[in-house]
Amino acid sequence: MTEIKFRPFQTVLDRDHALAELRRATAGADDGELFLERRRSEALVFDDGRIKTASYDATEGFGLRAVNGEVTGYAHASEISAAALSRAVETARLAVGDGGGTLAAGPVPTNRRLYTDDDPIAGAAFPVKIETLREIDAYARGRDKRVVQVSATLAASLQEVAILRPDGQLIEDVRPMTRVNVSVIVEENGRRESGSAGGGGRVGLDGLMEPADWQAKVDEALRIAVVNLGAVPAPAGHLPVVLGPGWPGILLHEAVGHGLEGDFNRKGSSVFTGKIGEQVAARGVTVVDDGTIPDRRGSITVDDEGTPSRRNVLIEDGVLVGYMQDRQNARLMGVEPTGNGRRESYAHAPMPRMTNTMMLGGDANPADLVADMKDGIWAVGFGGGQVDITNGKFVFSCTEAYRVQNGKVGAPVKGATLIGDGFTAMNGIRALGSDMALDPGMGNCGKAGQWVPVGVGQPSVLIEGLTVGGAAA
Repeated sequence: MTEIKFRPFQTVLDRDHALAELRRATAGADDGELFLERRRSEALVFDDGRIKTASYDATEGFGLRAVNGEVTGYAHASEISAAALSRAVETARLAVGDGGGTLAAGPVPTNRRLYTDDDPIAGAAFPVKIETLREIDAYARGRDKRVVQVSATLAASLQEVAILRPDGQLIEDVRPMTRVNVSVIVEENGRRESGSAGGGGRVGLDGLMEPADWQAKVDEALRIAVVNLGAVPAPAGHLPVVLGPGWPGILLHEAVGHGLEGDFNRKGSSVFTGKIGEQVAARGVTVVDDGTIPDRRGSITVDDEGTPSRRNVLIEDGVLVGYMQDRQNARLMGVEPTGNGRRESYAHAPMPRMTNTMMLGGDANPADLVADMKDGIWAVGFGGGQVDITNGKFVFSCTEAYRVQNGKVGAPVKGATLIGDGFTAMNGIRALGSDMALDPGMGNCGKAGQWVPVGVGQPSVLIEGLTVGGAAA
């Protein structure tokens, strides 16, 4: 059964009254909005032959914001009502004080739609979802007798938002999200290794529940686990590294992307602060953040302030040309908003965040990047990492990597970590492959306690040298 669409101004709030309250909150302010949200999500986890978790969550609420210069007043409630809104106005107005601001013009609306507004939770019956998870488990175990454990997750959510601005403009968006993830553990001669694969996007569940789709994910997870059964301890030292296409772009996202968000640069806390127009990467390197790619996990028709998403060039041919901006930071820095004002939910104020961040491809044959290495690492898969935004220093663990010697790919290595800083790594790029790819749709980004879905991408990339942490020199 499909839920009735989220229409708060037809069901629980009078629009004229809400607008009057919003204008009262933002009188004398520079900006502000009323953000209303309803979110429903379902997650099913099948682990070790049985359903481990079956959860369903439904939330709704509003956030009211008033912005005056660098000060933001924000109030939120899980109850959408005139009384709750009135109380929120008093809190938000504390940031405005005596006012003196000039209300910024609202975003220019668009009729563009980047994804379906169908409810993905209702896209398949509950028993069908359970049976699909059982089939995933059986398929993985049947593919290889070394499989000792299988975990499969099927998740779907629908976020519906309505953004009312002080000029009376109402902006609405319906955002689906689906994902299937598979993890396997294999055992051979007393040694156990794991592998994971998954993905999805702002699409319905139908495609992800097709056997051809989830079987490919199982096969990939199993391939990684089996590869790691033969892994030897990783070397340690300063070595050239070739990063694979697609998901390894997570390193770019963390080590460079966060440093290009407007708030860090306005406050002077990014390594890229004040470097517009300067060479910050090797020639040929172009980095973009693009929220307009249809159906992608990181895409948004409009951001959480109502600004339409854009394709924003951040680094062009190695030169820094722009930052990602929300409305507040853009105004304070004297530039245009870029459609990157995002928030985790109604309980959070928006801030500059990435959407789909990627490095564009070059013209090198990807195989040549590895063949030209005398002694280095070919890093294909990444797990977790840590980054210091102020200096770009990062530490990333590899989930799949290989030793390369004299142009020959050798044994897989285990325990490899890549250590460096984004500025040096970007300037150390020596070749870009012609195989630019996006990740399969599994990224989440954390910032200031907020999490939002994102995408990453890149081609194969040869970096002159990174510090590789491993077992031996």
